Amino acid sequence: MERNFKIPVIGKATVPSPLGLSTVRGDNIFNFVPDQERILFDVSLEDFNRCLNESREPLCMEKAGPRETVFFAPEKTKAAIVTCGGLCPGINNVIRSLVMALHYFYGVKDIVGIPYGYEGLNMKKKRGFIRLTPDKVKDIHEFGGTLLGSSRGAQDVGDMVDTLVQEGINLLFTIGGDGTLKGTDAIGKEIAKRDLKICVAGIPKTIDNDIDLIDKSFGFETSFDVATPILRDAHNEAIGAYNGISIVKLMGRDSGFIAASAAMAMPVANFVLVPEMDFTLDGENGLLQSLKRRLDLKHHAVIVVAEGAGQHLFNSGENTITDASGNIKHQDIGIFLKERIAEHFKSIEQEVTIKYIDPSYIIRSAAANASDSIFCSRLAYQAVHGAMAGKTRFVVGMVNGKYVYLPITAVVNERKKIDVEGEFWFAVLQSTGQVFAMK
Repeated sequence: MERNFKIPVIGKATVPSPLGLSTVRGDNIFNFVPDQERILFDVSLEDFNRCLNESREPLCMEKAGPRETVFFAPEKTKAAIVTCGGLCPGINNVIRSLVMALHYFYGVKDIVGIPYGYEGLNMKKKRGFIRLTPDKVKDIHEFGGTLLGSSRGAQDVGDMVDTLVQEGINLLFTIGGDGTLKGTDAIGKEIAKRDLKICVAGIPKTIDNDIDLIDKSFGFETSFDVATPILRDAHNEAIGAYNGISIVKLMGRDSGFIAASAAMAMPVANFVLVPEMDFTLDGENGLLQSLKRRLDLKHHAVIVVAEGAGQHLFNSGENTITDASGNIKHQDIGIFLKERIAEHFKSIEQEVTIKYIDPSYIIRSAAANASDSIFCSRLAYQAVHGAMAGKTRFVVGMVNGKYVYLPITAVVNERKKIDVEGEFWFAVLQSTGQVFAMK
């Protein structure tokens, strides 16, 4: 499938930007970013040579940043912010930075928060709006969760656009994951169908780091940062008993980046199980025999498992259950492993002590760490620059270390996953010492 990274716009930007930046190199003032400036998507020499041989331009993305002219006159602009889906470190940081950028950079004073996700755009729910000012949001970055509340599940697109029109909203910033972004794009399509001058912009939010194409999503670094001392303590529990086993279940519905990263950041894990890997319990290299060899050698073990790992081990004939966002509700792999490991060692009359730890909701409710806090602010600033310039149905993200604008449709086709043949996973295996193929 041929990729297309063209960003839709709602009209020509003719209003001079109030930012007062430069267009001249060497004057020690940051320059406006020209609309035509692009960033390479594939930075490999192989792709460069391929493009040369085929006499074509390489695939590029639009560089994020402030434009010299904007579409919206700040004094006539009203902005809204909504947060959807599960909690994630950094949501409040993004809200705060959006408000500060709109208010202080561009002079947009009319900013509202939409409570409890897309439900808040359904007027029948009567959630009301929250007026957002710098004073209202100045300290919220110190706390986890979201000032605006959240919810899962779709609402009628027509009703949501009716609300935007009724409330005179020109800019809608959505903070959410795959389902939220798909909803944002649907709202943008309905807006375009009605030929309305409303921009929608998404800031990708997923603690699992599974948004396609972008380097990382905000909150991900905090998640494995918070998880690392938990692994340390799990290790302490394991070594505190003869043949002690600690099982730590971390978030990761379809992608195991949190589990893998936490295991490398706190290298006490002996086994890391993620959704991307195929593993068995039985057999010479299966988990149970591998675990026995570990206990016979060291008399303790730490297992880190992502919530979506090992779903193939359950009865596939059971009915699939989904949550309000359409995500498959996985079976509890943590409890399953605890029970199967206990049964196995009982059957071979080997003494073990098993401790099971599930800190998932504590992790996702944590406040952002310093690195994520910076990242959240920069994402928010770039989202504001793009939306004020009249760009719509886009997400802001970092690709190849650069901030870019991508069409929402480009990042929601599939989820980013660990490449089990890639260097990252190889680094995990080197850190843990587990076998390449556990089956």
